[in-house]
Amino acid sequence: MRGPGRRRGPGRRPGAPDTRGEILGAARAEFAAKGFDATSVRAIAARAGVDPALVHHYFGTKEKVFVAAMELTIDPAELAETVAAGPVDELAERFVRMFLSVWGNPVTRAPFLALLRSAIGHETAALLLRQFITSIVLARVRPLLDGPDVDLRLELMASHLVGTALLRYVIKAEPLASASEDELVALVAPTLQRYVTPGG
Repeated sequence: MRGPGRRRGPGRRPGAPDTRGEILGAARAEFAAKGFDATSVRAIAARAGVDPALVHHYFGTKEKVFVAAMELTIDPAELAETVAAGPVDELAERFVRMFLSVWGNPVTRAPFLALLRSAIGHETAALLLRQFITSIVLARVRPLLDGPDVDLRLELMASHLVGTALLRYVIKAEPLASASEDELVALVAPTLQRYVTPGG
């Protein structure tokens, strides 16, 4: 039996049957209210009423909390690192292929599709989508770009890809909806590459 002076370890709180779920709910609220960059694991833990060590126990890093909170089936940080690894003059092609591979798979597409549909008419969902794109994906690509207006160029890259996803998978506009991935890479990648290496 635990003595009166002994502190309880970082396990589940008494009467809390779904501590993991409570942490995710708190994380969604924190990300929506403060944004990804301003949200801390400590703040998420405080909102959920748990020790920060418990957040790390369930999820590890803040990025992994975000991925779980958005119910994503992939780790976008790992994908972004894959895109960033390789010659800069081929970055856009890697970016487009990664993007289409995620959206082309029904399992990985589902949560992104839900987030994209929600973002169209819901400001909180739109905020979370923007945070996902700018703070998790594009942040890893940014150091590879030189020249002026880097952030604007990155957001223009994202706008092309999100627009492609909207027309291809939500609106299902033809012939975009039925075009092959190779066709889209051949058409979209050169445009995005001009944002990566303007004037190159």
